[in-house]
Amino acid sequence: MNIPQVTHHHVDIDGIKVFYREAGPKDAPTLLLLHGFPSASHQYRRLMDALGDRYHLIAPDYPGFGHSDAPVPATLGGPFAYSFDRLADVMEGFCQALGLDRFVAYMFDFGAPVGFRLAARHPEWFEGLVIQNGNAYTVGLSPIAQEFTAMKPGVKGAEEGVLNLLTLDMTRGQYLTGAAHPELIAPDGWTMDQHFLDLPGRAQIQVDLALNYHSNLELYPQWQAWLREHQPPTLIFWGRNDPFFVEAGARAYLDDVPSAELHLLDTGHFALEECLPMIAPLIADFVERIGHRQPVDQKQAGAAQL
Repeated sequence: MNIPQVTHHHVDIDGIKVFYREAGPKDAPTLLLLHGFPSASHQYRRLMDALGDRYHLIAPDYPGFGHSDAPVPATLGGPFAYSFDRLADVMEGFCQALGLDRFVAYMFDFGAPVGFRLAARHPEWFEGLVIQNGNAYTVGLSPIAQEFTAMKPGVKGAEEGVLNLLTLDMTRGQYLTGAAHPELIAPDGWTMDQHFLDLPGRAQIQVDLALNYHSNLELYPQWQAWLREHQPPTLIFWGRNDPFFVEAGARAYLDDVPSAELHLLDTGHFALEECLPMIAPLIADFVERIGHRQPVDQKQAGAAQL
């Protein structure tokens, strides 16, 4: 039985201590695991146990999430302006500090806008994409998500609306809504998420990011153009009962990357919580197939059928 050792570290990125988890041999194919809201790298613990004996897995916490530093937001007079551009800035520095210049990116929820920003800056870093309920199309936004993305600075009631999302009931609901077998979902995830949400100063961080979410929609056309140009090997998992990002958003990827492999799952937003036994082997097979590809021109490589 091969059970990987998972180690835990901090690295300084422009004065911010970024926490990350690491498993697996460093000379093996690398997966960069980008977490979502309202979670952090702990959401990938079981995936790291499942795949960390044969692949190199790295899971960071964004600034203001999990065990990473949470600088006082600029909206409260602090030094850090919380936006998706700034999260991508720090993750770019994180990759450079750790020498991560070739990897498969697992992009879930907030991980999609962070990951696509990195891809636009450094397409050469991306060997492939694993997308799990990470939206990049307006057709993928449910009515609830449309209301959320309409929240902007200065919009009446926007901050209050975000704060209403940061309660234990709402956090638990993100895990359980749409789950086919809720008994498979451990309460540890939402309990840990709520712990961090309730820390002093963290609520304003989430407000600032929520009011910046509209910037992602404005970049959707650029991300779609990037996919069409580079045709990265792409594996998509989608909880089809997700109350935020609906199935149409998963299918839309196939318009831009026809060779993408799509798996629709009978679960909700946090699909990995319920469907790890299905997802992990498919990721392993995907990474193996990428690893056996011949190193040709990137655009040609992305166009190959999976």
